[in-house]
Amino acid sequence: MIYGAMKFSIGGPLKLAFRPWVEGLENIPAEGPAILASNHLSFSDSFFLPAVLERKVTFIAKAEYFTTPGIKGRMTAAFFKGVGQLPVDRSGARGAGEAAIKSGIEVIERGELFGIYPEGTRSPDGRLYRGKPGGLARVALATGAPVIPVAMIDTEKIQPPGKLMPKLMRPGIRIGKPLDFSRYSGMEHDRFVLRAVTDEVMYEIMKLSGQEYVDMYATAAKRQIAEAAKAEKDAEKAARATLAQAEKQAAREQAEARDAAARTEGRTGEGTAGERTGEDPGEQASEEQAPEKRAGEQTGPAAG
Repeated sequence: MIYGAMKFSIGGPLKLAFRPWVEGLENIPAEGPAILASNHLSFSDSFFLPAVLERKVTFIAKAEYFTTPGIKGRMTAAFFKGVGQLPVDRSGARGAGEAAIKSGIEVIERGELFGIYPEGTRSPDGRLYRGKPGGLARVALATGAPVIPVAMIDTEKIQPPGKLMPKLMRPGIRIGKPLDFSRYSGMEHDRFVLRAVTDEVMYEIMKLSGQEYVDMYATAAKRQIAEAAKAEKDAEKAARATLAQAEKQAAREQAEARDAAARTEGRTGEGTAGERTGEDPGEQASEEQAPEKRAGEQTGPAAG
C-alpha cells in the first residue's frame, strides 16, 4: 500500500516531467520472481525503473539511509522504505555482500522482483565496469530465478555531480530478454561459475546500453580517480608554493639590486661634488706664496 502510494506520488510526476522512453517491457514477467540486473549511472536509477514497471521491484540500499537520526533521517528512512528499498549494513569485510544475498533471496522467495546493480556502485564516468560476482550470481543460482538485464540510458546527465537542479531530459530504459542459469544449479559456491554468470550478465547489459566496458571494479576506479585528483591537488599546491617562493626570492634580489645601485650612485655623487668644489693642494700653496713673492719684489729694491 505504501509502495503504491509512493509510486503514485513520485513515479507519476517523474514520468510526466522526464518522459522516460522504454524498450522491452514485454520481457518483465507478469508474475513470479525475477532478478533485474542493471547498470548504475545515477541515484535516480532506483526511481526511474520502478516508475515504468507495473510490478513492485525491490532494491537494496545502504543502512545509513534508514538509521540517520532526527526528523530528516526519519523522513529519509520512510521514503526509502516506501519506494521498496531494503537496508543493508555495509560494516565488516563481507557484510554488505552477505546481507544483499540474504535480502535478495527473501525477495525472490516471496515471488517478487529483486533489483540489483552488479557493479556494486555508481559508475564514476559513465562507462560500464566489471560486475562483482557475489550478490547477483549467488542469488540467481540459489533461487533459480531468471536474470533480466536492464540498461539505464543517460540518467547520469539529468543531475551531474555538483548540480543542484536536475536537467529536464528524456532518459531511456532498455530491458533485455531473461537469462536462464539453471545449468549451474547447485554451483553457487564455485567462484569460477559465479564469475562466468556475472560476466554473461554484464555482457548483455553492455549490448543494451552501448557503454564502453572497463575490466576493473568501479570501486577501484573511484579510488584511482580520487587518488589522481588528490595528487593533482597536491601538485598544484606545491607549484603554488614554489612560485610564491620564487617570487619572494626575486623580490629580495630586486631590493638588493636597488640598494646596491643607490649606494653606488651615492658614492659617485660624492666624488663629483669633490671635483666641483675641491682644489689641488699644490696649486693652493702656490697661490698662497704668490702674494708674498710679489710683496718681496716690491720692497726689495727699496731696501737696497
